Amino acid sequence: MTFPSAQTGAPPAVAPPAVELQSVAKRYGSGETAVRALDGVSIAFPPGTWTAVMGPSGSGKSTLLHCAAGLDRVTEGRVVLAGRDITHASERVLTDLRRRALGFVFQNFNLVGALTAEQNVALPPRLAGVRVGRQQIRAALEDVGLGDRGRHRPRELSGGQQQRVAIARAMVTRPAVLFADEPTGALDSRSARTVLGLMRRMVDGAGQCVVMVTHDPVAAAAADAVVFLRDGRLVDRLAGASAREVADRLATLEG
Repeated sequence: MTFPSAQTGAPPAVAPPAVELQSVAKRYGSGETAVRALDGVSIAFPPGTWTAVMGPSGSGKSTLLHCAAGLDRVTEGRVVLAGRDITHASERVLTDLRRRALGFVFQNFNLVGALTAEQNVALPPRLAGVRVGRQQIRAALEDVGLGDRGRHRPRELSGGQQQRVAIARAMVTRPAVLFADEPTGALDSRSARTVLGLMRRMVDGAGQCVVMVTHDPVAAAAADAVVFLRDGRLVDRLAGASAREVADRLATLEG
């Protein structure tokens, strides 16, 4: 914690957002058939926080995630990621930033079937030219409770175990931001609780930022805050809400 200087009375230092969208709009197509997926969205995701993004189908949730991660270009506005303005960054710069500063976890795991769990975890840093030792890879798997499954291939693992491998892969280089798109959508309730617990420890223990799109009120309630989109606009925010409160708010938006 940083305290004001006794001599100057300066205010405490405030860490910059891990991710920030400033008046972001995203349109697909042109003319009368154009679809405005995001419409003037401004939001900041601070380090050491976990934010769930919810809304009715077609509200712009995945588009927000993709724009925030530099996977999709914004039509208007500005995106700052890990302290860098990526709005007009080259693809080479974006690729390097994604490999070094970001982690991604998706519903379908995206593991390489021919590789072992250890090899899957080692793949992204290897592609980025980042040297990661075998001990670090094993430690990442141990962190997700799979220290004894390193030599297993995806087909030899349950869905929950595969998702935990995907999380270990995303977190092995300790990225500043983890983007998760429906990370518990394909899991049973027990596996989902395990995955959510892992994300909680990432935020509380390492001060990392998690931005998660989900349809599940239980998963959303595990986050620090839930933001709601409708028609490409931010319409509400709940902090410390229960699963019932999240579900009720989502039902109102869908109605």
